[in-house]
Amino acid sequence: MTAFPAHVVVREVGLRDGLQSIQKVLPTPQKIEWIRDAYAAGQREIEVGSFVPARLLPQLADTAELVAFAKTLPGLLVSVLVPNLKGAEKAIESGADLMLIPLSASHAHSLANLRKTPDDVIAEVARMRAARDAAGSKILIEGGIGTAFGCTIQGKVEESEILRCMQRLLDAGADRVSIADTVGYANPAAVHDLFTKARALAGEKFWCGHFHDTRGLALANVYAALQAGVPRFDATLAGIGGCPHAPGASGNASSEDLAYMLADMGLDTGIDIEALLELRKKVAGWLEGESLHGALWQAGVPKTFARSGQTVAA
Repeated sequence: MTAFPAHVVVREVGLRDGLQSIQKVLPTPQKIEWIRDAYAAGQREIEVGSFVPARLLPQLADTAELVAFAKTLPGLLVSVLVPNLKGAEKAIESGADLMLIPLSASHAHSLANLRKTPDDVIAEVARMRAARDAAGSKILIEGGIGTAFGCTIQGKVEESEILRCMQRLLDAGADRVSIADTVGYANPAAVHDLFTKARALAGEKFWCGHFHDTRGLALANVYAALQAGVPRFDATLAGIGGCPHAPGASGNASSEDLAYMLADMGLDTGIDIEALLELRKKVAGWLEGESLHGALWQAGVPKTFARSGQTVAA
């Protein structure tokens, strides 16, 4: 039988990856309430925003304020996304615990999304590492390799290119690396194969899997990654999010569905499923009219689901 990780982390990225795909700008007090309730439900890693120009993504203009609040919650690892050195400098100043730098293994997607080649991004990571060290900061640097299973613009992305980028990110000073199925092209067999090779290359520095549910395979892909020993996954409440270069994309893996699947498999996540569903209901009200996803909120938790070692009575 496959030995899964004893503890699995569901990193909530809805406040960044989810909200940046939605036109509505959620007020800062509601975002703070989201962070507070997610923390109360047991989530201990949250990506609260991104340091990008407010004119480009007004949805994320309050990231520094959200970092400041999130850092008041004991034991919460607070992460942000940064696209360049200027964003990294703001992340360092904010006191966030981790900054994620997105890199598209697809050259075509990288140019369309960031106007940089993958190697340009790697060079920027080296500059970010130098800036971090010069500031005496302890913020972790995570290089996130996207379009790892294919690209709507370029098509096939060679596995060798993904592993090359991963090694070069580590050489440039990244503390962590992760892999994302940005446009929803992955399947479980491909995930298991690539993630096994990534783990062999990066060891414990291989940090996280990020799956979009474009073709309904996000949770199946998580299962395959678990079999490869990966202990951490990005997800968004209500499955919000997407990619502008993935037409028809439904969004990310749903946090509540993922947390439920892991718990029902007997894996420890530290998450209170009912509390997470209550938070989903609240966020759904805030985002009324937006496309939301997921299945657990409709069907509910089954009577056979074990809570604290007890089976629910019929």
